[in-house]
Amino acid sequence: MIPRHEWWNIIEAYGTQIWPAQVILYAGAVLVVVWFLIKRGRIHTLFTKIYLSIAFAWNAIAFFMILAKGITGNTYSNYFFGTLFLVVSVLFVVDLFRRKMQFRLPEEGCRKYATIVLSIVVLCYPILSMAFGHNPRGSIIPGTFPCPTTALGLIMLTTALPQANKPAYILLLIWAIPFPPLIQLPRYGVYEDAIMFVSGVYSLILLVMYWKAGNQRGQAKSK
Repeated sequence: MIPRHEWWNIIEAYGTQIWPAQVILYAGAVLVVVWFLIKRGRIHTLFTKIYLSIAFAWNAIAFFMILAKGITGNTYSNYFFGTLFLVVSVLFVVDLFRRKMQFRLPEEGCRKYATIVLSIVVLCYPILSMAFGHNPRGSIIPGTFPCPTTALGLIMLTTALPQANKPAYILLLIWAIPFPPLIQLPRYGVYEDAIMFVSGVYSLILLVMYWKAGNQRGQAKSK
């Protein structure tokens, strides 16, 4: 792994190179969340899938494979993570045609409020980046950076359970849960990535709950 100052230099250089793409994709993330919280529906679901497919493809190609390819300190790691994000992008594209996932705000009180809070908190990534003293050029922004994009993707996938795309869900959990406590927070001081970690743990809990419920229903039918 590369030193902390080198890591942040790459992040700042990336932010400078892609301007104003981060503004456009961040606006898209805001639209996804606000639209979801105000009035969901078929058109919102379609827009969200298109947005997430673009955002994950951007992170796969522009971030990992081209502009920030030194971020892991290992070319093979970069292409591995880039491929992971590209697969997630393709899975969202596939669902545009399969129309299996529909994003709905949960009716249950706890899940409903947890979804609302986490959705809004993800949009606060750049605010927290600056609050933690990071250069504005290196602000971690949903849409153009892997971690907040992963957090947003997972939160939306939880609202599609039990019809959420499981491969995409699991691939994002692989990124969301181990990296913040093991690398991002202690080594690079990306404290805002605690948002992704919490989103990942929350998403994992819900996935396990739905899996258990599904298994119990299957066992009941077989009796």
